[in-house]
Amino acid sequence: MRKHLTLYIFFFFFTKISFAQPCTNIGQTPGTAFPVCGTQSFLQTTVPICATQNIPVPCNDGASYQDKNPYWYKFTCYQAGTLGFVITPNNLNDDYDWQLFDITGQPPNSVFTNPGLFVACNWSGLPGVTGASNAGSSLINCAGNSYPLWSAMPTLIVGHEYLLLISHFTDSQSGYTLQFTGGSAVITDPVAPAMQSATGSCDGLQIRVKINKQMKCNSLAANGSDFSVAGATIVSAVGPSCSSGFDTDSIILTLSSPLPAGNYNLVAQNGSDGNTLLDLCGNAIPAGSSVPFTVPAAVPTPMDSLTPVGCAPNSLQLVFKRPLRCNSVAPNGSDFIVTGPQAVSVSAATVSCDANGFTSSINLQLSSAIVVGGVYTVTLRTGTDGNTIIDECGRQTPAGSTISFTTKDTVNADFTFLNQMGCTFDTLYFNHPGGNGINNWKWTFDNSRVSTQQNPIQIYSSSSQHTVKLVVTNGVCSDSTTQTITLDNKVMAAFETANIICPEDTESFKNTSKGVIDRWLWVFGNGNTSSLKDPPAQRYPITGTETIYRVKLVASSTVFNCSDSVTHTIRVLGSCYIAVPTAFTPNGDGLNDYLFPMNALKADNLDFKIFNRWGQLVFATHDWLQKWDGTVKGIPQPAGTYVWYLRYTHRDNGKKIFMKGTTVLIR
Repeated sequence: MRKHLTLYIFFFFFTKISFAQPCTNIGQTPGTAFPVCGTQSFLQTTVPICATQNIPVPCNDGASYQDKNPYWYKFTCYQAGTLGFVITPNNLNDDYDWQLFDITGQPPNSVFTNPGLFVACNWSGLPGVTGASNAGSSLINCAGNSYPLWSAMPTLIVGHEYLLLISHFTDSQSGYTLQFTGGSAVITDPVAPAMQSATGSCDGLQIRVKINKQMKCNSLAANGSDFSVAGATIVSAVGPSCSSGFDTDSIILTLSSPLPAGNYNLVAQNGSDGNTLLDLCGNAIPAGSSVPFTVPAAVPTPMDSLTPVGCAPNSLQLVFKRPLRCNSVAPNGSDFIVTGPQAVSVSAATVSCDANGFTSSINLQLSSAIVVGGVYTVTLRTGTDGNTIIDECGRQTPAGSTISFTTKDTVNADFTFLNQMGCTFDTLYFNHPGGNGINNWKWTFDNSRVSTQQNPIQIYSSSSQHTVKLVVTNGVCSDSTTQTITLDNKVMAAFETANIICPEDTESFKNTSKGVIDRWLWVFGNGNTSSLKDPPAQRYPITGTETIYRVKLVASSTVFNCSDSVTHTIRVLGSCYIAVPTAFTPNGDGLNDYLFPMNALKADNLDFKIFNRWGQLVFATHDWLQKWDGTVKGIPQPAGTYVWYLRYTHRDNGKKIFMKGTTVLIR
């Protein structure tokens, strides 16, 4: 479609698209294109008005391009070169457009969706003769009167298949002539036409003929007089693809009566239409040429084969070399029984039928999946429909016919392990029992290490966690399982206690050790020891000075003959009398360097503040272990007297205490 003024586009689309008919005539769709002979001219006396859909065109001009009132032509390149052609309208005032596509390996309708198939085009808005020739300078001529009617000749590739669209933009039904000329490419099949093969049907009533190339459908005499067979009368001839196209490479001949089984010759001759079959360029199959064929003996279709059977099959597919009548297969599956190590029955039989009601396979649905390995047999019997299975020739396969198959047991990947525990490392012995034909093991440890042994060994830290995955298979069936293994038998001594206590206070100890432990030794630093897992509380004496005690726990395992120990220090204050020094010297000598409420271990809800002589707050804390170093924001404060306030609740008696005083900062 061409790009015009907005008003015209609206009017055109509104009037034309509303009444456009879909293209249904043979030749007016890509799938029914005319086959081309490069030596002939094609005359279209009329062009039916219709439209299909838009076409991708590399113009980027905003116009809508459509196969309006089209005809399509198909051809193959047999010798590389340029393609020249001329489209001559019967009415030179008509506007014809065209576009060439390379559809090699693509379905014909891909021309509507795949821009990559484009080869050349001419959508000029000018009327008159158009095409591809030496007069053209570009492979792309878009819509509009500024583009010329002639495009450059495209280069064709040997063996590639092409589609040529001719679109009649003018809404008249006046036709045109198409002639291929001027180019160097060869699009005419050089192979001489001949009968390639023939096959007699099993009932002797038909002969299927294969031709070595596409032939014109209109050169086939419908009464079959283009062929003869000694001792038989041919009454009709049909090209299967002629109902939806112009050419065919196969013929079905029907006889007046069946031919007996045996060998015959099919002979080509001039029929009642005055010729044998003609190819697209009018070349005839030579009269008198022949091809042998055989009518097979009347042998029932055997139980041919099964598609490969997988693991735990719940259905089977029977495949036959000769088509079967779909209506001879009982849908309830009663034509078949299955026997073997596991009891299983056929619950249904389904078929996929062609247009003539024939199938080449039968799917048997089983009552349950086969999970026990062994040899099974499918046996044919007379079903509830009164017959076994019947082939296309009406021959019934005898009841009792069998076909066997072998399947494997299902498998289980569950595994166990034995842990030989140690003080520091554990040795894990993994075990899989095998069975059911399992012949392959794949262990994956922590998504890294891999083993193909049936029973591998791994060494891990006695305190660790690991992911172990096992995949097993017998060549048909497979299974996998994953376990997370936590090891926690490593001997690790640990306990919890206070870091600071008051003298004569009772202190307890919480044992948090881990692992396989059966012996304990506590050394409390106050002269006492204990061999209990959870020892008695301890008291530390008044010494008058702050004292450090070292408490040690030794955890042992007689099973592994190993032990582990841990030590904590307890700071016992010289006194728990809460007081604030009257002076301090922040000079870094380690003596009286800080101002704080000393021994305030049992001061709950503590609030300690220090002010300078002008009443400015210089330090505040709720933690008695936080001490003032005589600075504010890192700036040393001057020597002199400072006022402090202390509030707290005594932990032992619950009394609320308020204290105030002064301290001298000495520098």
